[in-house]
Amino acid sequence: MNVILISLIALGVIGAASAIVLFFVAKKFQVYEDPRIDEVEEALPAANCGGCGFPGCRAFADACVAADSLDKLSCPVGGSPVMRKVAEILGLSAAESAPTIAVVRCNGTCENRLRTNRYDGVNSCAIAHNLYGGETDCSWGCLGLGDCEVVCPFDAIHVNPATLLPEVDEEKCTSCGKCVKICPKKIIEIRKKGPKSRRIYVDCVNKDKGAVAKKACSAACIGCSKCFKVCAHEAITIANNLAFIDSEKCKLCRKCASECPTNSIVELNFPPRKPKVELLEEVEN
Repeated sequence: MNVILISLIALGVIGAASAIVLFFVAKKFQVYEDPRIDEVEEALPAANCGGCGFPGCRAFADACVAADSLDKLSCPVGGSPVMRKVAEILGLSAAESAPTIAVVRCNGTCENRLRTNRYDGVNSCAIAHNLYGGETDCSWGCLGLGDCEVVCPFDAIHVNPATLLPEVDEEKCTSCGKCVKICPKKIIEIRKKGPKSRRIYVDCVNKDKGAVAKKACSAACIGCSKCFKVCAHEAITIANNLAFIDSEKCKLCRKCASECPTNSIVELNFPPRKPKVELLEEVEN
């Protein structure tokens, strides 16, 4: 009996001593975590898409709490409303940011860009890109195998089977940027969504000279500079035989679109243009 009692007492003493040691060790190596991180994370949309540049919403919340300013931090999924909540929690100010959306800059449909060969391999843009230029004479355009569709966590982009080009669902797209990163041809970019979702952009990334680009795709930009010359807002630049419209400078006047000889400048969600006859009648009256 004495042996059992002594054993129990010894175990109790060892347990108590271990608990005391563990208590002081825990205090010594305790890592303090700001409780505001939990509050900020709760305010975020929990998409964990990485569009903010951090590996998940928790990491983004940690960065927000540690930052002195939110000017360079943004949640593309939540947008300005979410960043206002974050700013309120942290006692900071958040700059208003214009809504953005993913834009596919290729109009190489089956009609515009004729197929000259057939790819018979793994259904992956990344693999096809490493093997050859594509099924057409345009080595710059979309491969149409849908890597962007697979990687999108919001089901916001799908390859149209008729055109073999990806199309973005404006209601679902959060501009997280995953499709931009996955595209080996770099034809997808994040642009300002624009008032009433109205946007103007050059629907081409072909940097070949005009004649070569036009031969490969009838809707290719040929770098003729007509859009550049007509733009009164310095929103268009020409580099490497390709026009580019700066969405920050563009005033959506649409003059460039009407000047483009290949219709490579796209104008989305605008009301139909009035026929020139009607415009002449209005001037005469």
